[in-house]
Amino acid sequence: MSFTVPGYTVYERLGTGARSTIWLVADQRNGRQLALKRVVRRATDDDKFINQAINDYDISSKLNHPYLRKSFELRRVRRLFQLKELHILMEYIEGRSLEEIGALGMHGLTGLFIHVAEGLDALHQSGYVHTDIKPNNILIGEHGEIKIIDFGQSCKIGHVKKRIQGTPDYIAPEQVERGIPLDQRTDIFNLGATLYWAITGQAYPTVLPSKRRRDGIDLVMPRQAKPPHELNPNVPLALSRLVMDCCQENPKGRPDSMSEVIRRLQVVQHVLDKNDATLVGPMAPDIQEENRVITTIPLPSSDDRVL
Repeated sequence: MSFTVPGYTVYERLGTGARSTIWLVADQRNGRQLALKRVVRRATDDDKFINQAINDYDISSKLNHPYLRKSFELRRVRRLFQLKELHILMEYIEGRSLEEIGALGMHGLTGLFIHVAEGLDALHQSGYVHTDIKPNNILIGEHGEIKIIDFGQSCKIGHVKKRIQGTPDYIAPEQVERGIPLDQRTDIFNLGATLYWAITGQAYPTVLPSKRRRDGIDLVMPRQAKPPHELNPNVPLALSRLVMDCCQENPKGRPDSMSEVIRRLQVVQHVLDKNDATLVGPMAPDIQEENRVITTIPLPSSDDRVL
């Protein structure tokens, strides 16, 4: 092991991100397993990653909701009086991200997004917006538990960011415009774009699609998106309409609050309760009369974000 954490046993690396790695550790006092996010500062330009990690801790340490990952401790590692590393001790969830899961039953998928919306509603009630909801930031545990993770880009409701931040295939139009305050409707767009991907296997056509990115920021004019029920006939019309409402270019055209999103998802779930669950998702089978072929659709990169 290339590094040590006083008081903890470091077991294995769970994942990687921008200048960061996630490790499974155990508290040597009681054996409790935690996730440790390690952010290493190698150059001055890495300060933005350090600042994002501190922001992640500052917000997530204040949260207390079953669907929001909580952080417990922030440790700064200095050498010759210079900050070299950050260690954040967080809840450990044994499971996979929505991006990794693949196909889900329609009923289960709707229930999952109800929980995600409930977690975001609690975040909004605390005065914050996430601003980077996407499949890779939604964890599903082995027993079905849901956790929203990564609050590095989160901010207070009404905050105006100095630079563009977000993940291209899920980014809201106001996130790429200078001087626009972000609020709960930004998360509603991000959630709608994530749900669009989950039920169609296709990225919603944002103004900053990942396929158009090169060395710099490459914005495009808003494109007309096909409603989900036209791409996947298994999608209920009410769910398709909700997704399209969430992804309206003008925030005023979106649902006013996450509570409204929850209510409309619950209506969809109530309808689905009367029917058999239908397999949907980014790796769902094609609808064919005789042969059902599993189609693998290229997934968005978990590191494809603008910083």
